[in-house]
Amino acid sequence: MVDDSRLQRRILVASLKKWGFEVVEAESGEAAMEICLADPPDLILSDWMMPGMNGLEFCRAFREQSKDNYSYFILLTSKSEKNEVAEGLDAGADDFLTKPVSSDELRARISAGERILRMQRELSEKNRIVSDTLDELQRVYDAIDKDLMQARKIQESLVPELSRDFGSSTVSLLLKPCGHIGGDLVGMFSPGVNRVGFYSVDVSGHGITSAMMTARLGGYLSSTYFDQNVGMEKRFNRFYALRQPEEVASLLNARLIADTGIEEYFTMAYCIVDLRSGILKMVQAGHPHPLLIRKDGTTEFIGKGGVPVGLVPDITYSQEEVVMEKGDRLLLYSDGFTEARLENGEMLESEGLVDLIGKCNSNQTGQEFLDDLYWNLTQVMSPEFGLEDDVSATLFEYEGP
Repeated sequence: MVDDSRLQRRILVASLKKWGFEVVEAESGEAAMEICLADPPDLILSDWMMPGMNGLEFCRAFREQSKDNYSYFILLTSKSEKNEVAEGLDAGADDFLTKPVSSDELRARISAGERILRMQRELSEKNRIVSDTLDELQRVYDAIDKDLMQARKIQESLVPELSRDFGSSTVSLLLKPCGHIGGDLVGMFSPGVNRVGFYSVDVSGHGITSAMMTARLGGYLSSTYFDQNVGMEKRFNRFYALRQPEEVASLLNARLIADTGIEEYFTMAYCIVDLRSGILKMVQAGHPHPLLIRKDGTTEFIGKGGVPVGLVPDITYSQEEVVMEKGDRLLLYSDGFTEARLENGEMLESEGLVDLIGKCNSNQTGQEFLDDLYWNLTQVMSPEFGLEDDVSATLFEYEGP
């Protein structure tokens, strides 16, 4: 209660204490500021006309200092002109009472202030809870983000080399996850001279679960530990040989079906090549049709589709055979290419992929060719949708025995 009139203070303080309020008195704006800085009140009743710092100046100074809990400010005044009321509101006052103050009106105005303060503090508490929750979520997000960054490094280790020569032929790999980690996997391995296997895999779904599955498949098709690679078998306890692609698909399918609780499946294109003859054997398990690019520039999609791995038990896979000539290339790719969204909202599709290849520099080979192909894809993708799925590819370039 701020008023330079001791009598006025005594009258109002008596009513306030009778209503159960704890009241602190001040005889000037300066004295009131000191009290408010030490212990901010819930509600302030201040006379407008006072010597020194008047009520308007006190209100303005108090609002500038008050940062945390809101206090309800009522100005007591004999002023009733609209411009003066506007001036008080602009200074930060919440309400006005005209002198002489009616006891009933004072109680009603204070009750209104109580309701506003209660709502304001409930809102502040809710905002605090929201802020604390967001802080906690940010900490959790940062921890998850850190784990995902590490997971990405682990996933990248599944593809230790992006290009490798096998005699005069080359296998090159491209892997571009749409997030930190992805569900695509590409790879290659060779048990010996003139024999090479390579593949392109796309696990269903996205995110951590798919990435865990690719890590598992990376072990099943390891280029380092041949004894764990289902694509190889040891013969005469002396050397490793490549299994037929149809057998590899069946073995992988049986392993996934046997694991209860796993709902993921994957599509795959897996090939083995005899580099002496150029004979390529391939199994296509629900993966996009591989693209055969002949030396003369003609293209042909090969394969008959097939059923994804881990979807149906006891499925029989069939393989196809293609004879590659020197200078031919075979591109295995995930549907991240063909299902990329264009600016018109449509998908790239197979024909669009062939057009992208036509835009690539004809002199580029290996990793440069794949990088150029991906760059061309980013140029036609819709910036609104961006990369919605992982993009991966395996390129085999045959240069004869």
